[in-house]
Amino acid sequence: MKERMNLICICLDTFRADLIGPNKKFSFVKTPNLDRFMKRAITFERAFGEGQPTLQMRRAFFTGRRSFPWRFNFDRRGLWHHAAGWHKIPPDQDTLAEILLRHGYYTGLISDTYHIFKPTLNYTRGFVTYEFIRGQESDNWRPGNPSMVKDELAKYVKDPSNPPPVLVQYLLNVRDRKDEEDYFCAQVFSKAARWLEDSLENQPFFLWIDSFDPHEPWDPPREYADMYCPNYTGIDYILGRPPKDATPEEIERVKALYFGEVTLVDKWLGVFLEKLDDLGLWDNTIVMILSDHGTELMDHVRFGKGPEELHPFNTRIIWMIYHPEGPHGKTIGAFVQGHDVFPTALDLLGIPCPQVDGVSVWPLVTGERDKVRDYVVIGWAGWRIGPAGGRASVRTDEWNYVVTIDREDKGELYHLPSDPEERCNVVEEYPEIAGKLRAKVEALIGQPLPAVLPELCDRALSPIHEYWRRKYGLRMRRRIELHDIP
Repeated sequence: MKERMNLICICLDTFRADLIGPNKKFSFVKTPNLDRFMKRAITFERAFGEGQPTLQMRRAFFTGRRSFPWRFNFDRRGLWHHAAGWHKIPPDQDTLAEILLRHGYYTGLISDTYHIFKPTLNYTRGFVTYEFIRGQESDNWRPGNPSMVKDELAKYVKDPSNPPPVLVQYLLNVRDRKDEEDYFCAQVFSKAARWLEDSLENQPFFLWIDSFDPHEPWDPPREYADMYCPNYTGIDYILGRPPKDATPEEIERVKALYFGEVTLVDKWLGVFLEKLDDLGLWDNTIVMILSDHGTELMDHVRFGKGPEELHPFNTRIIWMIYHPEGPHGKTIGAFVQGHDVFPTALDLLGIPCPQVDGVSVWPLVTGERDKVRDYVVIGWAGWRIGPAGGRASVRTDEWNYVVTIDREDKGELYHLPSDPEERCNVVEEYPEIAGKLRAKVEALIGQPLPAVLPELCDRALSPIHEYWRRKYGLRMRRRIELHDIP
C-alpha cells in the first residue's frame, strides 16, 4: 500500500507576494529561504484572496467556502472587531483538519495569530493539538499601564503621553523579550520544528503553521531594519503609521521596518525547513506556503491595507506547493484563489472533497487544464457601522474593476496592459466594460449594487481600548478614531 503523504501548510500574515522570487519588486530584500523553496515548488503567480483580510481568509483556507459575500450574523459578543465576515466557522462547514482527522491524520496547529483564538471563535476545530503563542499586537495578555513602558513608548511615538492602546498592550506583552529567539516568528517556527520531532511516530500528519508576522507591529531586531535603512536615529513607527508630515527618511525607515520583519520571518521559516531536512520528511510531505494578503508600502502614496486599495500589493497572495514527486520550479499563470486551497489539499492526499466553492488547482500543474476560472472576485470588509459594506474587485486578464458594495458608486477601472501599476482610473472612458464587470459582482452577491448584505458591522472595541476610553475620556477616544482598531 502506498505511503500516505503528510501535509504542512504555512501561512504568513501580511506578506506581499512580490517580495520573493527572481522577479520580486524589491530586489534588495533578503528572503533566501523562500527563494530557495520557490525553486523546488510550484508557484501560482496570480493567486488572490476571495474575502479579505485576516479571519475571512483563514476561514476560506480551512473550509473551501467563500467568505465573501458576507452572509452570516453569528453571535460575536466578546469578539473584536466586528467587520463583515469576521466570525466563527459556520457549524455545518467541515474544516480541513476535521476531514483529515477522520481519515487518520494526526493534526496540529501552531500559531501566534491571536484573532483565531478569540472568544466566540472555533478555528481549532479538528486539531488534535494546538498551541497559541501569546502576545501579538493587542492580544489582551500581559497586565500593566503606560507608565510601565514609558521609556519604550518614546522610541515609537511622538507623544508618549497619549499613545495608541494597541502599542501599549504590545509593549507590555514583550517586556520580557531578550533575544531573537524570543521574537514571535522565532517562537512559532521553533515550536513547529519541535512538533515535527514529537510527531514522527504519528504519520501521516497535518500541521498548520500560522505566523502573524510580518503583520504590524513591524518590530524586528534593530539590525534587521538597519539592513535597509542604516544610521537612522529617529522614531521607529512600528505600527506602520508615520505622521502626515513624515520626512522622506522616516518614510524609508517604516519601509525598512517591514522589510526587516520579512527577512526575520524568512530566517526562522528556514530553521523550520531545515528540520524537514534533519528528519528526512521531504520525500513524503507536501508543503504549502501561503499568505492572506499584502500591504501597501507607499505604492499609491500610503501605508497599510484595506478596501480603499484593492490592488495586487494588497489582494495578491503567496501560494506555493512543494510535492515530493514534482514538478519543481514551475510557475502557473492562471487565476487561483484562497478557497481553492482546501480542495487542492484533499485532491493531493487522495481524499474525497465535499461540495465547496473552491476547486482543485492541481490540474493546472499536470496540464489537464489551462485555467479553472476566467476572472476573480475579491471582497474586502469595510469598517463602517451598519449593514455589511466594504468593496469588491473583479480582476480579469485585461481589467481591474473596483466598486463599493453598499453605496452608490460608479467604481474604478484600470486597464492592466497599459497601466500595470493601476494608477489611472479609466471608468469614464469605458462604461460598458465597467458595467459588465459590475454585473459579475452582482451575480455573486445575488442583488444589484448598491447592495445590502445581511451582516452587521460595528467598530467593537478591544477591552484595552474600552478601559482607556473610559479612564482617559475624550482624549483617548480621539486617539481611537485616528488609529485602526485591532
